[in-house]
This record gives sequence, structure tokens and C-alpha cells, in this order.
Amino acid sequence: MAEGARRAAWTGAGVAAASLLAVAWLDGSLDLALTAAALAAAGLGGSIGGRHRPPVAARTEAASPARHAIAEALLANIPDPVILIDRRSVVLEANPAARALLPNLKLRHPLSFALRAPEILDGIEEVLRTGLPLKTGYATRVPTERSFEVQIGALPMPQAGGQPNVVLFLRDLTSAQRLEAMRVDFVANASHELRTPLASLLGFIETLQGPARNDVAARERFLAIMRTQAQRMTRLIDDLLSLSRIELREHVAPTETVDLGQIARQMVDAQAPLAAERGVGVAVQAEEGAYPVLGERDELLRVVENLIENAVKYGGTQVTVSLARAVQGRLGEPETELAVADDGPGIPPEHLPRLTERFYRVDVTSSRQQGGTGLGLAIVKHTLNRHRGRLTIESEIGRGTVVRVRLPEPPPGETGTGR
Repeated sequence: MAEGARRAAWTGAGVAAASLLAVAWLDGSLDLALTAAALAAAGLGGSIGGRHRPPVAARTEAASPARHAIAEALLANIPDPVILIDRRSVVLEANPAARALLPNLKLRHPLSFALRAPEILDGIEEVLRTGLPLKTGYATRVPTERSFEVQIGALPMPQAGGQPNVVLFLRDLTSAQRLEAMRVDFVANASHELRTPLASLLGFIETLQGPARNDVAARERFLAIMRTQAQRMTRLIDDLLSLSRIELREHVAPTETVDLGQIARQMVDAQAPLAAERGVGVAVQAEEGAYPVLGERDELLRVVENLIENAVKYGGTQVTVSLARAVQGRLGEPETELAVADDGPGIPPEHLPRLTERFYRVDVTSSRQQGGTGLGLAIVKHTLNRHRGRLTIESEIGRGTVVRVRLPEPPPGETGTGR
């Protein structure tokens, strides 16, 4: 066999072995790892024990380009970065995911030109020295923060006199770590929100059982505070349960047709006592007639209630709820828009991207004094996700805030509204 053909066959074998080793690491399959090792030792014109094997048959020679193509296809379809290097840390092969992650990665160039991570380079030397696989970490900061688990393993190559190459497999852990961080933050925030009113209740109970046992005035005052704290815990638990229910059904889009205009007017009337108590005017600006949208009535009631209540509590002296039909959507389909605007102090721009996070508050003290749980806009966001709708928040310091909700209209011929 010609030297070039033999080299191509060995390259294909090495690439396929790297691919199979990567897959083996993914699911812990010993069979795949053994297959990879067998493939690495089976190249055409290869060697066993460092001695050259004779060519086996013409059909095997003909199969070499096909094997090479299959190996390259296998490597290309692994979604995580895989890199094959030699003992000098020169890049032999890399799949598209690796090239996308490391734009400076080039074949027949040292890996260190594209990947300046001492923990990985030291790990390669360790693997070459011991022959044992190891795991290490790698993180990028630009253009975005990403975290990887890097698995490094030796790949014996008989055509090189038994000298091993090295396979690097980078598993992206970014999403998993973000989800774990969100879970930890959620548990910590929920625990904190519940612990504060519970501590108040326990303190007042101990006081009523002790020094204030016979103090009628103190008892009445303490009981009122205890009632407020208990209501705060009730609101928090209700919001947590609502958010959990919405998330469970977030993938199921509603099919019922409801009148968003009727829902908006109903919630304006429901918030009238709170608005009057705070000296805030609430007005509806909308043409007569129905505003049909695809949605679940109770969930949309909660959405509109949250938006109007936030505007009344944290806005200025005037809140305007407006509706518009047949607004052009992103996909060219008609949508109905509901906007809640206030003339309050506005929200600093650095807070806007985080307003829909669980327990996020612009002003923690003010929110708690107003009875907020920090979950209202998170509920709104997840409800709109389920309804295939959109939420946008626009604010300017000193000029108020406008929150816009867009929901898809029902298909033609299905304009009849529900309850």
C-alpha cells in the first residue's frame, strides 16, 4: 500500500477512535471504549507489537477512503468539542464544535496556540506520562461565560511505534451549572422570605405568653402584626404554588378564546379600592368591542392583576390601561396588545433585564412594605410563555414605566369568547 494511503487509513482510524472514545465517555459504555481501542489497532498496513503487518486484500484498500469518510462524519456529528493531538501537543484532528469554540485552532499547529489553559496542558503531559485518563475544568469568559469538563485520554497508535496520541473531549456544563445556581438561589430566597415572618410570629407568640400576657393593648397590637406576617407567608406560598403549576403546563398552549378587554376592565374595577386608598387614578383606553385572544381566563386575570397592582403600588398618580387589536406579530400573525403605563419615577435601566427573575426587586424594603413577594413578574413571564405571548418593559427615569403584553389572536372563524 502507498504511504499516503496508509497514512489516510491511520488518520481515519484515529479519528473514529477519538469519536468512539468521546461517546464512550458520555454514556460510560465499556463496549464503545473497547471498540475505539480495537479500531485504533486495526488500521490498514498497521502494526502489532511495533511490527508492520502486510496488506490484507485489495478490497480492504478500497475500503480505506470509505472508513475515513465514516470516521469524519462520526466526529462531525458529536455536538461537543473533540480534539486529537499527538505527543508534541500538535493538533491532528478536530471536529466542527471544537473549531467553533476555539477559532484559532489549526491542524498541524500546537494546541497551545489556540488553548492557553495550563490545567489542560499540564493534564496532557500527565496522561502521556502515566497513560491514565483524567478530568479537569476549563472556562471561557468571552464572548460569553461558559464552563467545560475536559476529559483527557491516551489513544495508542500502532503506526507510531506504540507512541500514543491524546484525545480531548470537552463537555459543556454551562446550562447545568446555571440551572443548579438558579435552584440554589431559589431555595435560599424562598427560605429567607419565609424565615423572616416566621421569626416575627415566634417572637410575638413568646412575648404574648410572657411579659405581655395581661397587657390588652400590647396583645391587640401584636396580634395585628402577627396577622400581617401570616398573610405575607400565605401570599408567598400562593405565588410559589401558582408559579409551580404554570411551569408544569408551560409546554401546553391554551386553545380557549377569551376577551382580553373584558379581563382588563374587570381587573381595573377590582383594583379601584386600592387605587383610591393610594390616591391613584386608573383609566382604560380602548375602543368598544371584544379583544379576543387565545388564553386561559384565570391565568390572564392574574397577569393583568399583577401588572395593574404593580403600577398602582410603585407608579405615580395616574395609571392607564390601553388595548390595541391586530398588532403585527413577529411572524406576521395578528396579536392583541395590552399596555399598562404609569407616570411614576421610572426604573433604572440596569434593573430592567432582571425584573422577571424570581424574588428580584428594585427596592427590597419598599416591596416588602407594599406586601410584594418578588414573584409577580416571574408569574407573568411564565404565563405568557405558556400563552405564546410576549412581555416588554420600557421605563425612563422621571417619566414612568410602560409594560406591554402581546398575545396571539385566535384563527379566523374562532372569535367566539369564553367566560
